[in-house]
Amino acid sequence: MPLTKRCLAEFIGTFWLVFGGCGSAVLAAGFPYASTPGKDANFFGLGFLGVSLAFGLTVLTMAYAIGHISGCHLNPAVSFGLWAGKRFPSSELLPYIVAQVLGGILAGGVLFVIASGREGGFLLTGTNPLATNGFGAHSPAGYTLVACFLTELLLTFMFLMIILGATDRRAPQGFAPIAIGLALTLIHLISIPVTNTSVNPARSTGVALFAGVELFSQVWLFWLAPIAGALLAGFLYSSVFETATLEERIEETV
Repeated sequence: MPLTKRCLAEFIGTFWLVFGGCGSAVLAAGFPYASTPGKDANFFGLGFLGVSLAFGLTVLTMAYAIGHISGCHLNPAVSFGLWAGKRFPSSELLPYIVAQVLGGILAGGVLFVIASGREGGFLLTGTNPLATNGFGAHSPAGYTLVACFLTELLLTFMFLMIILGATDRRAPQGFAPIAIGLALTLIHLISIPVTNTSVNPARSTGVALFAGVELFSQVWLFWLAPIAGALLAGFLYSSVFETATLEERIEETV
C-alpha cells in the first residue's frame, strides 16, 4: 500500500478518534444545559463511563476499518512505540505523525464550530474546555504536574504493551482491535480525573489549538510523557518478548 494512502487512512482515523472521543465529552458527557427554556437542566449525559467507551469505540471501529491499510496507529505515541518495538520503519514516522496531527486538528476545528453553534453555550468555560488535557489548575481534579506526567507515562506504557502483545503474530488473530479498544476505555476510566486522559499527542494538540494559549501551553507534557512511555514499552517488548525481526514484521504487513 503506498505511503500516501496509508497516511490518508491515519488522517481519517485520527479525525474520527478526536471527533468521536472529544465530541462525546464536549457535547454529551454532562449535558449541563436545559433541554427546554425555563425547565430544569437535563443531567442525563454520558458521564465518565460514556466518554471512556466513546474513545475505546473510536479505536475499535477504526482498527477494523483501516487496520489492514495503515495499521491504525492514530497516535504519534503509538507510532513511536511501534518503531521502538521494531514493528515500524523510521522513514515513515514523520509522515504518519504529520497525518495524525492534521487529522486531530481538523477534528478539533470541526468540534469547535459545532460547539459554537449553540447560543449561550459553555464552549470555553470550565477547567478543560473542548475536552482539553491539563495539569495543575487544568487537571480536572487538580493533580500536580508530576502526578499527571507519571499517569500519562505509565498508561501509555501499558497501552503500548497491550498493542504490541495483541498484534504479535503469536497472539490469537482477529481480536487485537477488541483488546486495544477496551484498553483505551480502561485508560480513560482511570485517568479522566487526573489529566482528562491524553496518551495521544495528536488528540491533545487537536483540541488545545482552539482552546486558548493557556491550555495550549500545557500540551508539551502530553507529547513528552506519552512518547516516553511508548518508547519504554517498545524497547522492552522488542528486547524481552519479541521474536520477529523488523524486516519480517514489514513483510507480514505488505
